[in-house]
Amino acid sequence: MTKQIWLNLPVKNVAKAKDFFWKMGFSFNEQHDTPSSTCMVIGEGNFVVMLFEELLFKSFSQNELTDPNSSSEILISIDAESKEEVDALEEKVKEAGGTVFSPPAESQGWMYGFGFSDLDGHRWNVLHMDFSKLS
Repeated sequence: MTKQIWLNLPVKNVAKAKDFFWKMGFSFNEQHDTPSSTCMVIGEGNFVVMLFEELLFKSFSQNELTDPNSSSEILISIDAESKEEVDALEEKVKEAGGTVFSPPAESQGWMYGFGFSDLDGHRWNVLHMDFSKLS
């Protein structure tokens, strides 16, 4: 069946998007980089997020792009190891030029997280989940 799954996202400027996520602490598999794309790797499972310049993305999606600043097509969630990591990532987002649309807060008694938009308006959710408090 399938071997791997990854996410493809359109960006206006690959270099600026890469710099934004680099400042947040994400890593890149640069052997897959081209002038119009970069390969970001997230987490222990090495989940791949490919960032493609908008024209290239449109060429293979064969569809118009959604404006992520006015509508949502996806919310990308990242698991954090602790509340402190959530807070640290929020600061890195602000320092790198992202927009926090939902500040760090408790949710449902067992989650702590925040939401942000990257430079291209894609929405991300960072959560620390304490399953021992799940009832």
